[in-house]
Amino acid sequence: MVAIGATVLAGASAGFAQQPEADPGVTVQLNDDTAYELGLVNKYVHGDSNVALARCPGGDGLKAPASTTFSSPVLGIGKYDYGPLIGVPANVSAEVELNDGTAPGSYPLTVNCNGKSYTATFTVPPRQVSAVPSGAAQAGDGSMAS
Repeated sequence: MVAIGATVLAGASAGFAQQPEADPGVTVQLNDDTAYELGLVNKYVHGDSNVALARCPGGDGLKAPASTTFSSPVLGIGKYDYGPLIGVPANVSAEVELNDGTAPGSYPLTVNCNGKSYTATFTVPPRQVSAVPSGAAQAGDGSMAS
């Protein structure tokens, strides 16, 4: 699995006599690749479920803090789940739906984690034509027979 989502590392400044502390990274992305379908990360998929994913440290155990939220100017954010996901580098997820009238293009997806915002960019591809043009040949209708 490839996590291409934006990764932001915030580190404490190192003093002269102390070692720098590595803060755990925060990740944010739209969707995740699967074993049978690649190219889903940070791409909205029309006609399918879409999910915002993030890794936000500081919650209870492996869970993200309950104050973790997602936002995007073109997505409606739905049901949150504050817990780890198997095979995905995330501990918070939310169902998302594309707002009506959103044009194809690139848009931000932001997670508010521990009072800081982290943003990834995702793309909305053009919709595929769902209607068969009038007069087009269709398999099994005999229109291709000679």
